[in-house]
Amino acid sequence: MKPIDQLRIFLQQHADENHFLFQASDFSALFPRMSAAALKMLLGRAVKNGILERVCRGVYCYDKACRRRDMLLYQTAAKLRAGDFCYLSFESVLSEAGLISQIPLNWITLMTGGRSGVIGCGVWGHIEFIHTRRKPADVARQLVYDADCGLWRASPQLALRDMRAAKRPLDLVNDEENGDAF
Repeated sequence: MKPIDQLRIFLQQHADENHFLFQASDFSALFPRMSAAALKMLLGRAVKNGILERVCRGVYCYDKACRRRDMLLYQTAAKLRAGDFCYLSFESVLSEAGLISQIPLNWITLMTGGRSGVIGCGVWGHIEFIHTRRKPADVARQLVYDADCGLWRASPQLALRDMRAAKRPLDLVNDEENGDAF
């Protein structure tokens, strides 16, 4: 059986609404004798043939199992930083809390124990990671787990503190609505 057919069958049998995002390394066990370069070519062919969609470098979506495309950017962030301390913060949280005058479209911002950077995710938008030296225990009481996106979410107060600590502009923050937050 051709590797592309093996991949298609594997995805049809094993992908579901909770497991539809894959990193290239997730497929190495399926093709143990395949070199990294050959696996990369196989995944490129899978994208070209419509079996997978490339979300960003090294992350692929099996669209037939993805039920919440509106959460794809968040779930990709969780997949990319699965081993790091990471939580939604900044404009992403303040916008949802109504404390910011503009809604960031297709852009989410997270604090991370990993390195800073912006990841382009094509039509889905961008993921911005900002490094923090804080430990999880320092902010644990101000975090809530959001099961829909698979990430921890900062309280609005913590998001404001993060904005100040990262020296991000506060001109979009609605002063009259955040009361004691400043």
